[in-house]
Amino acid sequence: MGRLVARWVLSALAVLLVAHVVPGIAVRSFLTALLAALVIGLANATLGLVLKVITFPFIILSFGLLLLLINAALLELASFFVPGFYVQGFWAAFWGALMLSILNIGIKWVVRKD
Repeated sequence: MGRLVARWVLSALAVLLVAHVVPGIAVRSFLTALLAALVIGLANATLGLVLKVITFPFIILSFGLLLLLINAALLELASFFVPGFYVQGFWAAFWGALMLSILNIGIKWVVRKD
């Protein structure tokens, strides 16, 4: 349970960092970032999983570039549902998804099981 909370808080910090670095992404507060991290995680676990399974052959053909497009779409979807979390346009979502993917790899490494 502690690892789950740690990953959630670190993901919220990653959302804040992405909002600070990527123009076109804004987060109103840390509480908003926590909610955004939760919605992004749920979207990736449900709709994202379905999209990734359906488009798997195209993901292989595009050398994984389609994964970034799916993640960008899910990031924009999360901004639709979370008040105070804004993603302005495709390129902001694309670069935000790329940066969040990289940061989440680091988060998984930090909060891994021993």
